[in-house]
Amino acid sequence: MRVLIADTFPVAGLEELRHLGADVLYAPGLADEALVDAICVQGPEVLVVRSTQVTRPMLERGNLGLVLRAGAGFNTIDVEAASERGILVANCPGKNSIAVAELAFGLILALDRRIPENAADLKIGVWNKKEYSRAHGLFGRTLGIVGLGRVGREMAIRAHAFGMPVVAWSRSLTDTEAARLGVRMAGSAREVAAAVDIASVHLALNEDTRRIIDADFFAAMPAGAFFINTSRAEIVDEEALADAVREHGIRAGLDVFAGEPEGGIGKVDSSLFELDGVIGTHHIGASTDQAQQAIADETVRILREFMSKRHAPNTVNLAEKTPATHLLVVTHYDRVGALAGVLDKLRAAGINIEEMENVVFQGAAAAAARIQLSKAPPKKVLDSIRSDSPDVIAVSLLKL
Repeated sequence: MRVLIADTFPVAGLEELRHLGADVLYAPGLADEALVDAICVQGPEVLVVRSTQVTRPMLERGNLGLVLRAGAGFNTIDVEAASERGILVANCPGKNSIAVAELAFGLILALDRRIPENAADLKIGVWNKKEYSRAHGLFGRTLGIVGLGRVGREMAIRAHAFGMPVVAWSRSLTDTEAARLGVRMAGSAREVAAAVDIASVHLALNEDTRRIIDADFFAAMPAGAFFINTSRAEIVDEEALADAVREHGIRAGLDVFAGEPEGGIGKVDSSLFELDGVIGTHHIGASTDQAQQAIADETVRILREFMSKRHAPNTVNLAEKTPATHLLVVTHYDRVGALAGVLDKLRAAGINIEEMENVVFQGAAAAAARIQLSKAPPKKVLDSIRSDSPDVIAVSLLKL
């Protein structure tokens, strides 16, 4: 199986993939038209990316069976186009959670103790202990977490270690889970903002979360509160954030922002970082050796499954529920062509097969096909399936 890796990947991971028998094409930095051409010419069955954009032309050309993002999230991949072509999309969720939480707390501490300003003054020979001795400290301050997935949970653990009460909101958060995590459950993101000294966002990007952190959110925050974003830039209304910094004294620590350069180096053109009270990092939340090794290990695991079974763990674009209305179970002798007549009869009746599996009984004498159908077959079709083939043992139909 040919695997094209279009972003940086650990050498040990490359060797492990080759050991599995994969024909690995390693081309970090390949993107845009060059990546389209490589997919067409090299014919990989698997494309592995990190930050590289995977576009419709890339998916409509070549013969890809799997696009795997070696990281959490998948907003850089045209999932709709992949689904239309029957291409699996998978990712490696949760493997960088600790790294992101560590950076988020680094930004919190940097804001509280004004570490960037301290360091910058020392670089130019300025000593200003009088100014920089003023800091509130984190103990007893309330941390708000918007989004209590894997990273949010790691944030809660670290907040407790700092002696910080936690208020959290997540659409999936229950009273039981909140009690288990030791957090107070809020009813909305805005309710979190109103109740905390520091708000940290850890949401996946989708149409429900795009710009969810808006002017109302910042207006609810206490004056001088901290805002941390290590998730996705598009979740935040950056104009509203800039206004909150200027007019409400909000201080912000950002690892993500609009207009980030796509490559490893480039020029930053963001007016946010011109504002006093805003500090940032270079979208490095997942970039620790520990996190990258965990992601590489997960990538290898997913590819091992795909190579052996054409199944990919962590697939994000399979339907949770098919349009099937009925389940046809055909018990049959495990012989060549035993199901061919069954499928022909369903096709002739204009019935679509939405999903199908065939399980073999011990000894391989018999098997059972479980066929999810778009509609119920007429009685004459069922009777025909039962009687026309000596390979069919039994037939049953269930409404889903």
